[in-house]
Amino acid sequence: MPGVTILQRESLRVVDYRCAAGPTDRPFVERHEAFSVSYVRKGSFGYRSRGKRFELIAGSILAGHPGDEYLCTHDHVTGDECLSFQLSPALAESLGGRGRPWRVGSLPPVPELMVLGELAQSAAEGKSDVALDEAGLWFAARFVELVSGRAREPQQAGPADRRRAVRAALFIEAHAQEPIDLERAAREAGLSPFHFLRLFSRVVGVTPHQYLLRSRLRRAARLLAEGGPSITDVAYEVGFGDLSNFVRTFRRAAGISPGRFRRAASGDRKILQEGLAALAAG
Repeated sequence: MPGVTILQRESLRVVDYRCAAGPTDRPFVERHEAFSVSYVRKGSFGYRSRGKRFELIAGSILAGHPGDEYLCTHDHVTGDECLSFQLSPALAESLGGRGRPWRVGSLPPVPELMVLGELAQSAAEGKSDVALDEAGLWFAARFVELVSGRAREPQQAGPADRRRAVRAALFIEAHAQEPIDLERAAREAGLSPFHFLRLFSRVVGVTPHQYLLRSRLRRAARLLAEGGPSITDVAYEVGFGDLSNFVRTFRRAAGISPGRFRRAASGDRKILQEGLAALAAG
């Protein structure tokens, strides 16, 4: 089934699948190309692999093992939509191995994965401060825990780990205007993306992407308060890829738009009071 790649990293690929097949369409054999775990966000379809058959509905989870053949059917309804996370062998290994979890076939809708699937979907749509690669790793890691029945022990951060996390935060702060994804930050820390995400979140209290956004917002607020360059120039100078993303993220944080924030900083107290009221109400 064709899909649209919405994120491509060295160890993680995220694909948005939208299938329009129906009961009259003839199914055909396909093959999994990677370790994958997919969140069914809409519709329904049948799935056959390794002698097993599953019926998936919204909220279900589909797992794939590289090389395994499968067949999808649409005997009941037309179409489905899935958000699929495809992992490299090394990343799958870091989450708990390359065996049974990826050959379970499917899981029914379970709360632990449905909420993370919706978080990932929100990240894919740019509506969350959590990055899509971060949400994808949480989703895949929780899937492996549920299938294996082995919950991970809370990671204990010793002095060396804490220094590593702080150095990573300093690196993000110093390079916040540059494109920094989870893999780049993890390489700087000398860790796998998954272990870096867990360590950084535990020590710093936010994810690497959340800290990156907040570093950019902090600098943007200073530039706006000082009456510096145009709002568009501020957005690009602090590292946002486009103006609409900057305005949306800033409004979510401040309760008012960058333009109104600038006017509030110049002495319009009414605007600032409105922003504080909006944040309190939200």
